[in-house]
Amino acid sequence: MSETMVATGNELGGLTLPALRLRAVSAQMVLLLGAAFVLPTLAHAAGVPVRAWLPMHWPVILAGLCYGWRSGALIGLAAPGVSFLLSGMPPPAVLPAMTAELAAYGFCAGFFREQLRQNLWLSVASALIGGRLVFLVIRLATGSIAGPFAEYMQAALLPGLPAALGQFVLLPIAAGGWVRRESLR
Repeated sequence: MSETMVATGNELGGLTLPALRLRAVSAQMVLLLGAAFVLPTLAHAAGVPVRAWLPMHWPVILAGLCYGWRSGALIGLAAPGVSFLLSGMPPPAVLPAMTAELAAYGFCAGFFREQLRQNLWLSVASALIGGRLVFLVIRLATGSIAGPFAEYMQAALLPGLPAALGQFVLLPIAAGGWVRRESLR
């Protein structure tokens, strides 16, 4: 099914799903819970470094791709705070930058998809770049980067590259299937 056919599958004529229906709100709450608690808890329990797996990022980007920039930004904005309240993670020193970063991931994924009508892969790539830039700008602006900047960049970015590659490959497939399936309901 082409993107044009999917686009006409909802009454808004967009490439994302209507976000305020009961079923959509329920799905978004599941994404929030997944981002805020389930995936980070699984990563910690499995001993997988969260910097390598980026467990909160997956559902936030997926929310933006499926339900648009508002939902993506709200879920990204809420997930770190909810996670902190439930588990004490992420650490308070990282919480503000991570909150802005995740909000940017969700916003960018949804904005590029919904408003700029970009394909799913470009939307994910834009989200990955935009979210990381927001995180780095906030860390720089607050002076919370210790040591040489090049070392910090290496420590902050390299562990997450496999996860980012996975997000780039898998999230467009998941979002395309989800939107297509829900548009037919």
